[in-house]
Amino acid sequence: MTYLPYGKAAGGPWSVEITPSLAGWTYSGLRVADLTGTPLSFGTGEEEMIVLPLSGSCTVEVGGETFVLAGRGSVFDGPSDFAYLPIGVQVTLSGGGRVALPSARATRSLPPRHVPASRVPVEIRGAGQASRQVHNFCAPGVFDCDKLMAVEVLTPGGNWSSYPPHKHDTPNPGEAVLEEVYYFEVAGDGPGYQRVYSSERGQVDTLAEVSSGDVVLVPYGYHGPSMAAPGYDLYYLNVLAGPAEERSMAFCDDPRHAWIRSSWSGQDVDPRLPFGGHA
Repeated sequence: MTYLPYGKAAGGPWSVEITPSLAGWTYSGLRVADLTGTPLSFGTGEEEMIVLPLSGSCTVEVGGETFVLAGRGSVFDGPSDFAYLPIGVQVTLSGGGRVALPSARATRSLPPRHVPASRVPVEIRGAGQASRQVHNFCAPGVFDCDKLMAVEVLTPGGNWSSYPPHKHDTPNPGEAVLEEVYYFEVAGDGPGYQRVYSSERGQVDTLAEVSSGDVVLVPYGYHGPSMAAPGYDLYYLNVLAGPAEERSMAFCDDPRHAWIRSSWSGQDVDPRLPFGGHA
């Protein structure tokens, strides 16, 4: 199953629990927790993780260090600070709000770290109705870890992102092999839509209406567009990891739709961007 509505992927203390074994693949994972004042303790095991506040703030205790994450009011308020958790450590989270923990099965041990929101690169991609905002907080070349890659994408209502459709499932030149998780939140409890369809790697056919807390798994295949319904801004967290020694998010556009990129040169960026006043 590629589409997991809110509650379908819940387990234990997690409102979302996607591990490599539960997803039926090897590397990528995601957990989401709603902190309500009671401390949440767990071990990272074979996975490196990031603690990313979606709403509210929290305190992270790991390896004898304590990081206080200022967080944010919501995912539409701009980037958040975050903490990195290495493999094989015990962690305690406390505070109030919703936190996401993107993860990847890893072998290289790195120290825990805190990164302030001011150091998260904010990128505006596309133009016109394909304008969207990307927070490259755990992208290759931005933040060092073993396997994990994660970015946030914010799409104004009525716009399309993850567009043109693309894939990263075959070891071709200029294309990385990756497992990908999409986690969604929608402003105003509105709908959004996510498309995933077949590539030469395998058969998949998903067109899901998504709302806050829903997850779409992409083991292979072309994915996109991610569609924000008019009037409802769309957020998604992408978590990616794969077998390559060097982290890369390289992708291959669906050749039928690759021409779309050239059409942006004559269009203005959507004036509703950036969200949260972060350029």
